[in-house]
Amino acid sequence: MSSENSDLVKNEIGMKNLSLGSKNESLTIPKLETSTHHQNPNLISYLSNYSSLDSPSNLNTLTVNFPPIQQRPRLSDKHYRSKESRRNSTIIEGVKQKRKEHSNTNTQKLTDNQQQKTLDSVNGYDSNEGSDNEDDISPRNKEQVNKNKFTDFCVRNIEHAEHGRKEIEIAEQEMPGLMSLRRRAEADKPLMGAKISGCTHITAQTAVLIETLIRLGAEVRWSACNIYSTQNEVAAALAQENIPIFSWTNETDEEFWWCISKALNMNGSSDWSPNMILDDGGDLTYYCQKHTPNIFNSLKGVVEESVTGIHRLYQLSRTNALTIPAMNVNDSVTKTKFDNLYLCKESVIDSLKRCTDAMLGGKQVVVCGYGEVGKGCCQSLKAVGCVIYVTEIDPICALQACMDGFKVVRLEEVIKSVDIIITATGNKGVITFEHAEKLKTGAILCNMGHSNTEIDVASLHQSDIIWEDVRLNVQHLTFRSGKRIVLIAEGRIMNLCCSSVPSFIISITASTQALGLIDLFHAPPGRYKNDVYLLPKKMDEYVASLHLPAFDAHLTELNDEQCQFLGINKSGPFKPNYYRY
Repeated sequence: MSSENSDLVKNEIGMKNLSLGSKNESLTIPKLETSTHHQNPNLISYLSNYSSLDSPSNLNTLTVNFPPIQQRPRLSDKHYRSKESRRNSTIIEGVKQKRKEHSNTNTQKLTDNQQQKTLDSVNGYDSNEGSDNEDDISPRNKEQVNKNKFTDFCVRNIEHAEHGRKEIEIAEQEMPGLMSLRRRAEADKPLMGAKISGCTHITAQTAVLIETLIRLGAEVRWSACNIYSTQNEVAAALAQENIPIFSWTNETDEEFWWCISKALNMNGSSDWSPNMILDDGGDLTYYCQKHTPNIFNSLKGVVEESVTGIHRLYQLSRTNALTIPAMNVNDSVTKTKFDNLYLCKESVIDSLKRCTDAMLGGKQVVVCGYGEVGKGCCQSLKAVGCVIYVTEIDPICALQACMDGFKVVRLEEVIKSVDIIITATGNKGVITFEHAEKLKTGAILCNMGHSNTEIDVASLHQSDIIWEDVRLNVQHLTFRSGKRIVLIAEGRIMNLCCSSVPSFIISITASTQALGLIDLFHAPPGRYKNDVYLLPKKMDEYVASLHLPAFDAHLTELNDEQCQFLGINKSGPFKPNYYRY
């Protein structure tokens, strides 16, 4: 290589004029200014693959040869309509066609069989395997029998039990506190004689709780509190162990209440009647009080874990209609600060991604409600770069949102521009048809609160809105104007419907529920009146201590002088009941 070439590789490119002739098929690059910095020895070899260099003694320009440009024929003027015009025409024609089909077939829904096959494909097995191709038949109309000839259950497909057992084993590994409680109390059987009717989400984590209660001596019957959140293979695994469970994904409303009646053993053998209830949402409590008041009045108590169910219990208490003690797990420290906050913080992003595959960075998001659930959602969404607005009715929560860096607005101020709306209030009618009608095309509407009343889905089932199931728990709603929005899980709790909750957090809540049941079952007469009670502080601290070894955490111990100074016991409780964590 000549000395001129050696100089060339020691330069910074300082191009001032770059021109390509209209007819020439070459690019003229001015002489490169040399520099002794930023050497690039591969420059010549790289350019030599694409260019013809002048002689080394006259490197004033480089000529880079390009292949001839292929001329395309000019399109007629009708092809030059704006993209927006063409897109709108396509949408309108599509909506007309869908509305025509809609008028003949009503709402276009996937059949239960199609929904189940979609879910089964996600879970990694064939729904036809061992099912006799009867997945289009309601489980109520199938013969239900397990390997032990046990028949007191109703699930989608008992032959998926092996897969469900693997799911439960995975959950057990991530639920150290509940497993520790099981090992410590199993020999004592503190729930011997307890007959518990349960109504919760049927997931692998709940299965660990159910089996823990059984290992502690209880007899149980179970149904689901949500028609979409049941993991069918997990329900099958429980049924295979002779546990009376009545639940499957995509239940109808009528099937939902039938399953609850079976959890109470209505119309069953007279030798089994519940003496305790574990509820999530208050549906089982409501049904029991309305249809079997004699059973309800004889219960030792009810343990409730959701804000919706707690509201119902307090309403009963205020009207003196509550005839049994109730334990408020939802407002316990371990539920509020861990389940409501950290679980939602970790699951909201996962749920949105699973359902929509949407890029979240830069999206404008409205979070309705800034309680613990709302706080968790906002923290997570902020971390991935979302622009977040908060709506609130409580000035204290609104002030917290402001000082956390979020803009507090009324929904009407931003409804037309936002990309995602997440409800987390526990209220009803937070999002109405009028709100949905103002959303822009592609907006995502979902709920992280327990209640399915936050989004007024009934008003969205109007004849001029086309519903399409595009994916499990994801619907497209197309309005008369051609606008289309995305609704997740028909307004029900998103993270549990999409199976994206961390088992460790559920372990904390499940341990709290188990201890609440034990406390109510062994409470001497007169300790609890017919009212709603918070979990004792000491019990909250015990649940937390069960989970600390998973982090190899070591607590500091107070000496006697320090205990005397603070006025507390060395073993706790360490905070008064009015303390806000």
